[in-house]
Amino acid sequence: MRYLILLLLSLICLNSSHSQIYEVGGFVGGSNFIGDVGATNYISPNTAALGLMLKWNRSPRHSWRVSVIYADLKGYDKDSDDPRRIQRNYEFDSNLLEFSAGMEFTFFDFDLHTSEMKVTPYLYSGISVAKHDNFYYDLNGDIVDENTSSWAYGIPITLGIKTNITNHIILGAEIGARYTFSDEIDGSVPDGDFNGQFSIGNTNSNDWYVFTGLTLTYTFGQRPCYCNF
Repeated sequence: MRYLILLLLSLICLNSSHSQIYEVGGFVGGSNFIGDVGATNYISPNTAALGLMLKWNRSPRHSWRVSVIYADLKGYDKDSDDPRRIQRNYEFDSNLLEFSAGMEFTFFDFDLHTSEMKVTPYLYSGISVAKHDNFYYDLNGDIVDENTSSWAYGIPITLGIKTNITNHIILGAEIGARYTFSDEIDGSVPDGDFNGQFSIGNTNSNDWYVFTGLTLTYTFGQRPCYCNF
């Protein structure tokens, strides 16, 4: 009996693995940084961001999602509304490569196996990790490259809206803020041991960055046998 149950469970899992529907595609848009250097606008993309993503739709209401996004983050004190930052006039230009995984939840059913047009807002969250260069500002305000890199862990908080433009093509628009557990992305807290000598800004406030743009994915797979969770 035990072996029969194991066989049935194996067949169910095998059937489920071949009957789910998937999405693969890309993200294109812009990025902006919110921290101790540069402007403090929450949504103000000033550099390009490009990425790839894969979704595994577990039901018409939720999907597992993974993505990788590259951005060239830039921050300029001269673009800030804070007179102190404008006078300081610091700036940075840093490459960032982010990996993210989590769940996407749609507000309305988004059944990809029906032919009619569907539109729904959605939320995405999970965990992210971003690789960035390490640097700091010397006493003259010049950037000093530490020739190292670090990983900034964070929580993505994304709001978007999507629609099917064909039976297999899904178009979406989203704004995704990333709260990180790091204060090193803009060089305000050096990675090296300098006893706080070169730290600037509010050391009690961590860094944020935002991706704003469009997603375009292609769906494939057979009609799913949706689970109850």
